[in-house]
Amino acid sequence: MTARIRLPRELTRVPFTVGGAAAAGLSPDRLRGRDLHRPFHGVRSANPVTTILDRCRAYEQRMPQHAFFCSITAALLFGVPLPRRLEEFPVVHVGVSSAHHPPRGRGVVGHRLSVSGDYQSAWCGLRVASPEQVWCQLGALLSVPDLVAAGDFLIRRDLPLTTHQRLREAVTMFPGRRGKPRLRVAVELLHDRAESRRESHLRVIIVRAGVAGLSVNFPITTSGGFRYRADLAFPERKVVVEYQSEYHGDESQRRKDMTRRARLEADGWYVMEVNADDLRDPAELVQRIRHVLAARPFLV
Repeated sequence: MTARIRLPRELTRVPFTVGGAAAAGLSPDRLRGRDLHRPFHGVRSANPVTTILDRCRAYEQRMPQHAFFCSITAALLFGVPLPRRLEEFPVVHVGVSSAHHPPRGRGVVGHRLSVSGDYQSAWCGLRVASPEQVWCQLGALLSVPDLVAAGDFLIRRDLPLTTHQRLREAVTMFPGRRGKPRLRVAVELLHDRAESRRESHLRVIIVRAGVAGLSVNFPITTSGGFRYRADLAFPERKVVVEYQSEYHGDESQRRKDMTRRARLEADGWYVMEVNADDLRDPAELVQRIRHVLAARPFLV
């Protein structure tokens, strides 16, 4: 058996085009080797292409200079929380302005976009649509609660990618029609202190139901001097509403949560825990929250 020809070191680190490898002296037979991955037509990689960043870096090898990653793909690159059905989407979304033809091919969805303002930015060394454009593009794909969760992530206080005001301006200027009514609703529900997708969903349910007095990530210092932040709280009624994710199922975390809850309740707070099942019946959940609030006296 003939020994397999070793790749040049530079080709073992990053994806490469068939044309570029041929110019470097590799034969067609070597480029058909089973040790090479074929993420896109005309592209090879010595390493598995598994993450969205891997796929984008592979496609970048053949992407036109005027093209950029957009929509779901750009959102995933930014780290925007999306429904699982979109997070596991295997293709890459690539946009071009209306003056160009969108790319086509296996594993690629091309978009011809009417863009306005600053529609491109750089991320991880890649050309991507700006955060504002990406959020607007998601308007055609996401529900209002998921749009709010995505927008909350983009404007979050600790590491913002844009601002609430810039998203408002982007919605006004966005030329697309699909999803624009949802964008107009969602942009008024955004909050820069949300910390998870489900927490955003819970807040949207409460706010859209018209339940007054809600505070987000409300700071609480107990009589014992312990400092906490409540996901959602009604301070005037000393009620805390918190989403319990699978993360809270960890035994160590459960013990911490129990102690935290006991300290809050010892100071007169009512702690209402909400899970994924509760979010499936918003009307019943809101009724339950209203019932708890009605039973609590005003403290101010």
